[in-house]
Amino acid sequence: MTFLRAFFRTMVAVVAATIMAVPAQAQTSISPQPVAGAADPRAAAVSLNNGYKVGIGDVLEVSVLGRDEYRARVQVQSDGTILLPYINSVQASNKTILELRDAVQKALESGGFYTKPAVSVVVTTFASRYVVVLGEVATPGIVPIDRAYRLSEIIARAGGLRTAGADAITLTPEGGAPVQLSLRDAATGGADKDPIVNPGDKVFVAPPKTFYIYGQVNAPGTYPIDRGMNVPKALARGGGLTALGSEGRVKVIRDGKELKKFDPNAPIQDGDVIVVGERFF
Repeated sequence: MTFLRAFFRTMVAVVAATIMAVPAQAQTSISPQPVAGAADPRAAAVSLNNGYKVGIGDVLEVSVLGRDEYRARVQVQSDGTILLPYINSVQASNKTILELRDAVQKALESGGFYTKPAVSVVVTTFASRYVVVLGEVATPGIVPIDRAYRLSEIIARAGGLRTAGADAITLTPEGGAPVQLSLRDAATGGADKDPIVNPGDKVFVAPPKTFYIYGQVNAPGTYPIDRGMNVPKALARGGGLTALGSEGRVKVIRDGKELKKFDPNAPIQDGDVIVVGERFF
């Protein structure tokens, strides 16, 4: 008995020492980790290069071909799910149409409702993926997109330009830095000049840069500055000289100050004022 009591005391001491030796952080409860692959309906907008991805607010029509009893028109809820007959809640947000179709098909088949059902998923209302287009376009506002569009296509969908001469575009990707682009380059250049616009991006078409011309010209007024526009071209844009006008008496005023010396072939700048005086007889 004495031996057993001594052995018992020894084992208790060893167990107590082991527990005390465990690091403090190992004794704390383990925080639950997110489930791998779980869809997050709050995820940032994604590229549509590989097909449209369903988002919150979209309206879908889900049906099984050849089964008139299975046809549902549903809207993607704020948690990114849709409610369907038989299978109830299905995660839809951030899935492509094909991915969602396969998920519904698998759920119906695994639940024993149908054998190899031919599932169809159609987006009837695109509401979640859009681009904001502002500035000098015919119809500024929100432009829903159902696929990957290039910049020139987005401008076209916004009705084109509202103001002649507008060319400078600022493309601001969601979460990224603004990029300065030219609509003329986008419309006539290659893919590098006409980038893909993704959902959540913002497009701003700036008003054209202008110059002012008055004096002895046939059509004084304010005009947009075209590429490579210099003083001779500006005079032509102003309708040319009147019978009293003199090319030798042309003044260029920039930032409120007359340029004492200027190269007539140098490009004029935004806000320049060109004054044409009368010639001496």
